[in-house]
Amino acid sequence: MSYIFTNGNIYTVNPNQPRASAIAIANDRIVAIGSDAEIKAIHIPDAQHIDLNGAFVMPGMIDAHLHLEWTGLAMKRINLMDVPSKVQALAIVKAAADKAKPGEWLLGRGFQHNDWGSSVFPTAADLDAVAPNNPVALSSRSGHGMWINTATMRACGITAYTPNPPGGEIVHDASGAPSGMLLETALRLVDQHVPELTLEQEEAAVIDVMHAMNLAGLTGVHCMDGAGGMKTFSTYQRLKQQGKLTLRIVKQLPVEDLETIIDLGLHSGFGDSWLRIGGVKIFIDGALGQRTAAMLSPYLNDGDNCGLPTFDKEELLDVTIRCAKANFCIVVHAIGDRGNRDVLDAIENCQKVLGPMPHLRYRIEHAQHLDAEDIPRFAKLGVIASPQPIHCTSDMPMALKLLGEQRSNLSYAWRSLLNAGAKLAFGSDAPVEPFDPFLGIYAAVTRRRADGSPSPQGWQPEQRLTIDEAIYGYTLGAAYAGGSEREVGSLEVGKLADLIILSHDLTAIAPEQILTTKVNRVMVGGEWKI
Repeated sequence: MSYIFTNGNIYTVNPNQPRASAIAIANDRIVAIGSDAEIKAIHIPDAQHIDLNGAFVMPGMIDAHLHLEWTGLAMKRINLMDVPSKVQALAIVKAAADKAKPGEWLLGRGFQHNDWGSSVFPTAADLDAVAPNNPVALSSRSGHGMWINTATMRACGITAYTPNPPGGEIVHDASGAPSGMLLETALRLVDQHVPELTLEQEEAAVIDVMHAMNLAGLTGVHCMDGAGGMKTFSTYQRLKQQGKLTLRIVKQLPVEDLETIIDLGLHSGFGDSWLRIGGVKIFIDGALGQRTAAMLSPYLNDGDNCGLPTFDKEELLDVTIRCAKANFCIVVHAIGDRGNRDVLDAIENCQKVLGPMPHLRYRIEHAQHLDAEDIPRFAKLGVIASPQPIHCTSDMPMALKLLGEQRSNLSYAWRSLLNAGAKLAFGSDAPVEPFDPFLGIYAAVTRRRADGSPSPQGWQPEQRLTIDEAIYGYTLGAAYAGGSEREVGSLEVGKLADLIILSHDLTAIAPEQILTTKVNRVMVGGEWKI
């Protein structure tokens, strides 16, 4: 299908042509963009002419960090997101258990125990009281912890004598028994026992969540699955072969399968505009809420706990070099300031060994807590910072509680990174946070929650971004991080026709109106998805 759109307010994210009023599309590509008169003079056989009536048009947004299939599955499971107390969380679990058959697994996610008025982890006994006859496995909001009951421990063979896996921890109570909380790689002790989904169930979950993301204004995503990521990659491949993808997917492949990946001859950029490989996903540390993010100094009021590094520095350097030799960039989860420094060190040392490799889009995912010395290194080393703005507004009380005021000054330091020349790519980390990109744009611009807290100026207002910078992070910045900036991310001649039509001009409204902006239409590759 071909289209000629006129009388619009077109925001291109192309610095050489920031605005236009008309655009011509033939099949899946943009063939012209400019004034009404210029575009009306173009003849495209069978083109449908559409008067936009002044509507705001912009490139389709790209979420540079989420977990696609996991988000689809989470939509169908126990949801503890934003539940304000353990009592209410247990009531939700009980309601699910009352409907389940004995022995049926109850899976869910989203709890944040730090929001329950205590930093003490919940226990297996809590869950046993409401679901004694079903294995229960509930992932924390960050995905770096899991709350399980006694039935789950029995099903998975977890006892007081089960050793901690490398990079993980089985939390124990005062008697030495497993308490019901698992951290980091210890989650795999349960994951390997959860009943496998059918291929049809996996595909249905992805199809449903893709449609929901289209409705939110997304036309592309970068999928960040760690261990198990090859399985989800297979799901996306099947859907692509069936012509059912409605999002463009950049897929990171798990370091756990590095040997297979290299032996297959895969590399960053392999694929096409619908499904391409990004890099090799690595976790260097944990999460702030579980106090497993790797820090240079201990957490407040937690002894000498500096977090839980999940990768040895020498091992990380070895993997970085092996990946670079195979034309793979590393895409590394790093939350703490020590974790971020370790990744930057590995990339710098790799470049000393192999020389600069500018075609590899090295990325640090989250880049949440930084030391001032490391901020200039992102630009110097060509490392993309890939944060999720909504993490800032969700986590700010927790960051203050666990790190203190002074150490939080360079938390979520987007302005400092940008001013130092770093490239930013924005995402949501769904299902950890909602995938609605307008929530992320609002957080980047205001550093406030939807209710206006903590203040009209926002938390650490010196780190706020402009609306243009925030949009860039969800469009051309994300496209660059995925190695697809020549095809998507801006509205330019020759690029794919991925665009959205909104109810408001994001660049001309009060920040509060960002949250009420509606997505009216979404086009991916010249085809309407909504």
